[in-house]
Amino acid sequence: MGLNLLDILKRFFQDVHRTQRESLVALTCVELRELENIFALLLLGSFAGFSAPPTFLSLELLPYMERELRIMNRQAENSGDMLAELMGTLGID
Repeated sequence: MGLNLLDILKRFFQDVHRTQRESLVALTCVELRELENIFALLLLGSFAGFSAPPTFLSLELLPYMERELRIMNRQAENSGDMLAELMGTLGID
């Protein structure tokens, strides 16, 4: 039972379509996480030295930002000191 060329091409394009959809979903999830990080940084930017939005706005949105605060805390714990790494690489004590 040999497959004809039409069946092979159909299966090939179905696989390409499935792969593209999976890639698009993965990229969308990454973009969503980055947009959440940017949103949290905009609201709590005073911790990083950015100008802060009005306080009443930050306080009203704070209860909804529990997840973002956990993410920011985890990223702060896991991130290394880039300046210290650079100085160590250059041999500056």
